[in-house]
Amino acid sequence: MSRHKRNGGLRFQPAGGERATQVPVGKKQRLVIERLAGDGRGIAFEDGRTWFVSGALAGETVEARVLAARGKVVEARLERVQQASAERRAAPCRHYDRCGGCNLQHLPHADQLALKQRTLAEQLQRVAGVTPEHWAAPLSGPEFGYRRRARVAVRWDPKRRELDVGFRAEASQDIVAIEDCPVLVQPLQTILRHLPTVLRSFDKPQVLGHVELFSATAEAVLVRHVAPLADQDLARLRAFCQQSDAQLWLQGEGEPTPDQPGQTLGFELTPWDLTLAWRPGDFVQVNAAVNLAMIEQALAWLAPQADERVLDLFCGLGNFALPLARSAGEVVAVEGVQAMVERAAANAQANGLVNASFHQADLSQPLGDAAWAANGFSAVLLDPPRDGAQEVVKNIVRLGARRLVYVSCNPATLARDTQTLVAQGYRLKRAGILDMFPQTAHVEAMALFEVG
Repeated sequence: MSRHKRNGGLRFQPAGGERATQVPVGKKQRLVIERLAGDGRGIAFEDGRTWFVSGALAGETVEARVLAARGKVVEARLERVQQASAERRAAPCRHYDRCGGCNLQHLPHADQLALKQRTLAEQLQRVAGVTPEHWAAPLSGPEFGYRRRARVAVRWDPKRRELDVGFRAEASQDIVAIEDCPVLVQPLQTILRHLPTVLRSFDKPQVLGHVELFSATAEAVLVRHVAPLADQDLARLRAFCQQSDAQLWLQGEGEPTPDQPGQTLGFELTPWDLTLAWRPGDFVQVNAAVNLAMIEQALAWLAPQADERVLDLFCGLGNFALPLARSAGEVVAVEGVQAMVERAAANAQANGLVNASFHQADLSQPLGDAAWAANGFSAVLLDPPRDGAQEVVKNIVRLGARRLVYVSCNPATLARDTQTLVAQGYRLKRAGILDMFPQTAHVEAMALFEVG
């Protein structure tokens, strides 16, 4: 027997009654945008649903196209502005309407900073119920030409027998062909402009995975491949990199390796006369100018003294630990990945620093009774990933540090961990945003906590 009669008789209904009709992908909808979400998308309310519209601004009337819908939440992208906000500007990048790399170019930079500041303030107040005693001015640099690393998507289309090269489209696996990218530093803009032509000339483009571009003490092109490169294709890459004055790095199944043995990469922290070596795959901040300003502010807030012992958690390559060692009596730096611990220690040695030690520990767990923590610390600096430092900050007051600087790449987890720190007697003295990624809604922040 069928589940219902063909003549429209009795139908079996799912528990809870009639299921609401889902909004189809691709549908266009006229919307009035009421405000901006923390991720920069416009928020509208229509037909009992909440719409998040990328590319829209508060106060605008727009036509949007549905990208996805789940229950009462609809994700959409701006198709046409019917009534524009006075804040709206023409996006400087000609690929902006399709590329998924930037999502705020239609908003002036000052308004981008205000949005990020508001996002941080709302998270701290809503989650932790606190407001800093002092708001620091945003740390920012140039809004374009700042990005010193980029990942270029590469995909062979067997039907068209063409190689797609570019950046991913928003909410899609489509690759948008990019001839220029104004957020990249100038040397990488030049490399990107000519890279697609070189890759499309390959005899066997099917073996390409993706390409990464880097700029620091030298420019570098990392080519990831899923099978060995043909000899002629490798020769083309070598010629291109030589002409571009860039190192060529290759990665198959193992770690990235330079095509020319002995080649090295590094980035400079000039205020402290430091050069840190790194390899493709290591984490480095993409914005050199804001990175320097961030370190300077962290050291100013933490104010390490020559007789103090300072703890640096999630130390990476030593981005904070080495500058700290220039002024603190002793720096103990801890990282979860042993390879990074070894690289950071090598960086300290290469820069002649003997008052910094480096240790491996699982920082997703409480610190416990590690030998390096036995003597306590005067101050702590931590720079965790997006997940934050939930376990590490539990009972961190036991280390004896009266000052703590928390560098965050996620206001939500910073706010959560702030609540834990406040419960231990720390006060949120200062906080402010770090504009590490202009033209995007990504918010980085710094907070200073003090006991008493």
